[in-house]
Amino acid sequence: MRNSNSGHVGIVIVSHSPKIAEGAADMVRQMVGDAVPLAWTGGDVDGGLGTNVAGILEAIETAWSPAGVAILVDLGGAETNSEMAIELLPEERQGRVVVCNAPIVEGAVVAATEASGGSSLEVVRATAEELSP
Repeated sequence: MRNSNSGHVGIVIVSHSPKIAEGAADMVRQMVGDAVPLAWTGGDVDGGLGTNVAGILEAIETAWSPAGVAILVDLGGAETNSEMAIELLPEERQGRVVVCNAPIVEGAVVAATEASGGSSLEVVRATAEELSP
């Protein structure tokens, strides 16, 4: 996980597979460089397929920006655990973290591209969600 200390919306990638999460994050970095705070997490606490709330909280903290954080997820369990992680954040941060209903790789790339231009959290989310059917 890497972070860039900018005023841009942060991006978190959550996958059931650590390799998918890391690969998607690598793609984002190659497309937008270090312009946006970025973190990824994948796998359960035992290293198998799955997601875990603690890992998601750590990724949110790594990608934290006052502009907010957009989370991209691969499957329903990742979304559920991301929502649980948001609920565990301090109240003043909860409203500045959103889960995007978008494809994980394409969504992360377009969200990061939008964020790198200085767009708001709402615009970053809407741009990523335009990819959903």
